[in-house]
Amino acid sequence: VSKPAPYWEGTAVINGEFKELKLTDYEGKYLVFFFYPLDFTFVCPTEIIAFSDRIEEFRAINTEVVACSVDSKFTHLAWINTPRKQGGLGPMKIPLLSDLTHQISKDYGVYLEDQGHTLRGLFIIDDKRILRQITMNDLPVGRSVDETLRLVQAFQYTDKHGEVCPAGWKPGSETV
Repeated sequence: VSKPAPYWEGTAVINGEFKELKLTDYEGKYLVFFFYPLDFTFVCPTEIIAFSDRIEEFRAINTEVVACSVDSKFTHLAWINTPRKQGGLGPMKIPLLSDLTHQISKDYGVYLEDQGHTLRGLFIIDDKRILRQITMNDLPVGRSVDETLRLVQAFQYTDKHGEVCPAGWKPGSETV
């Protein structure tokens, strides 16, 4: 935290197509970059779908969201092409980045070597590519889109106004 985010680049599924994606594509914007353990699992789709369904709220505050796992781009595409009623994601509004070599996951400290996949790591990276916040969950518990939005808004507020935000701060609340 408070240091440049580790650089990454790779292939992602974006709007049903394979595209090259890199951290520098998001310069000038905030980025919520989150890792999930594996495709075709149980908690992961609840998080990914929740972030995708609410992407416009993030974009309204100059923020993008990218999800990443150690699965291949082909597995990501198959999961997206599987209907939600059958355990798939369905159409996505956020990129799913493939980290098949595990290098990105290792660089961000979320890779579980003995299990071959990642923890639920979430990183808020600011518009200057500085890492501002890290959340790390063990496998059985998903993350909150509401809390992630609140944190991004709080960092943006402090960046703009130079004030600090107390616990539980929300836009419109008093600052310190």
